[in-house]
Amino acid sequence: MSETALRTILHADMDAFYAAVEQRDRPELRGKPLLIAFDGPRSVVTTASYEARPFGVGSAMPLALAKRKCPQAIVVAPRFAQYQAVSAQIFEIFGSFSPLVEGLSLDEAFIDLTGTDGLWGSPARAAQLLKDRVWQEVGLRVSVGVAACKFVAKVASDLRKPDALVLVPPEETVAFLAPLPVSRLWGVGEKSLPKLHALGLRTMGDVAAADRAWLVRNLGSHGPFLQDLALGNDDRPVVPGREAKSIGSEQTLMTDVRGRDALWPHLIEAADTIAFRLRREQLRAGGVRVKLKTADFQLLTRQARIAPPTSSARVLLELAAELLPQFDLRLPYRLVGLAAWDLRSADEAVQPDLFTDPARQRDERLDKALDAVRDRFGHAAVRRASHKQD
Repeated sequence: MSETALRTILHADMDAFYAAVEQRDRPELRGKPLLIAFDGPRSVVTTASYEARPFGVGSAMPLALAKRKCPQAIVVAPRFAQYQAVSAQIFEIFGSFSPLVEGLSLDEAFIDLTGTDGLWGSPARAAQLLKDRVWQEVGLRVSVGVAACKFVAKVASDLRKPDALVLVPPEETVAFLAPLPVSRLWGVGEKSLPKLHALGLRTMGDVAAADRAWLVRNLGSHGPFLQDLALGNDDRPVVPGREAKSIGSEQTLMTDVRGRDALWPHLIEAADTIAFRLRREQLRAGGVRVKLKTADFQLLTRQARIAPPTSSARVLLELAAELLPQFDLRLPYRLVGLAAWDLRSADEAVQPDLFTDPARQRDERLDKALDAVRDRFGHAAVRRASHKQD
């Protein structure tokens, strides 16, 4: 038996996370179709509740289209600070089951439960205990897949959502995967799916049974990769402590804008949002990136390093101001974004001159005051005086 077959990997995926948090916090929304999105003609759906999904509504769909498909849906603006806080509670529960937790997003993680039978019992019992604790302590439902590898665990968790618990014993892996469509294989998207279908590969079982040399001739190195997945061969470890590579904030605008004066208010708002998250997560950024998307969907970015690393909105904005002239500001832009990258612990990032620079000392006092107001009244309760509403 291979090492993979001896592992117990759990994939936990919160059900319609943002929508579920809103329904938990606002009882009047329970049982109703929700679209989590900023309401506007160019907005996209961040999350759709399960009550909205039967109407063909899903994440990343233009909000205008989602409203036409489900006119009775209630549009709720996202509260990302709240989702971060709830995510921290959930991941604390995940971490109590195993130190090997690899977060994929705010609402999704792999957990390696190998060798924990003495603590939690069988894999099925451990998974049910985890589901019960998330429900009892956080008031949300989580779908769980359990298998001998990451790929199969993720497929399993998604198979019977919401509130799923799907266990795939190692010896049943190939039979479990065989009838599933090839669209569930990692790396198969809209472009590659028609090619697989043209080759007669419609299920994972078709891929698993195919001649390996034939797959190489027709699909190149991608063929054996897909066959390994279809056979349940995925030896990638669960990597704990994986942290975000960047923290960003971006906004698709209601109408295209041109020029620095039109772009600047959106960068101010993004810098405040990012700096707040950096401080909340006790991080500092060593770089800043400005992101603009033109009216014809061309994505442009410029970035620069920050020394010393910072969690100050003012410093982020100073770098953004230096980067803006590197774009053609005569073009019409439909999206404005800012990101902080090269993240490190605030303790690690602190430099001695941070405490001798009067401007930075003022920044820290102002940031603490702003954080206190936002903690009490919400992120939108206070804005910088230079921020202009559209």
